[in-house]
Amino acid sequence: TGTGLLALMLAQKSNAAIDAVELNLHAASQAKENFKSSPWAKQIKLFNTSIQQFHTLKKYDLIISNPPFFENDLQGPDEEKNDAKHDTSLNFNQLVHAIEKYLLEDGEAAVLIPYNRLDHFKNISEQAGLFINEILLVQQSPQHNFFRAVVVLSKAETSYKESSLTIHDE
Repeated sequence: TGTGLLALMLAQKSNAAIDAVELNLHAASQAKENFKSSPWAKQIKLFNTSIQQFHTLKKYDLIISNPPFFENDLQGPDEEKNDAKHDTSLNFNQLVHAIEKYLLEDGEAAVLIPYNRLDHFKNISEQAGLFINEILLVQQSPQHNFFRAVVVLSKAETSYKESSLTIHDE
């Protein structure tokens, strides 16, 4: 969950019970404070653990993730930032395994990834028996290449949609 922004956005738009998982102690502390000071504090439960160590009997109708983006890239001196940005603490295989484990049969998962890792993520998801229902490609402007993708997965095959979002246009 990082500092809890996406969990708070979901809570703001629904009355759903939300479980937020965050490995990093400092980010989890900030998320806890952000949740506590919001009008949606009662909807969100924080788990300060990795998704690999997270255990629940629950299955979820929606899982969202903004996982670490970088794989085999140059890391900086700050270990906490490296864990947040590089897949040393959570790689795509581990993430897809968690999605497959915790997603309801009719649920969906939405994952924000770098565009250049889209094919890799699609392959891992398909190997795990998950279907790609939708892909949203994101670019800064019409002059820029795509730099992010939001991939919507499920356990059931449905019609496939692809669309794009331009952040800054004319």
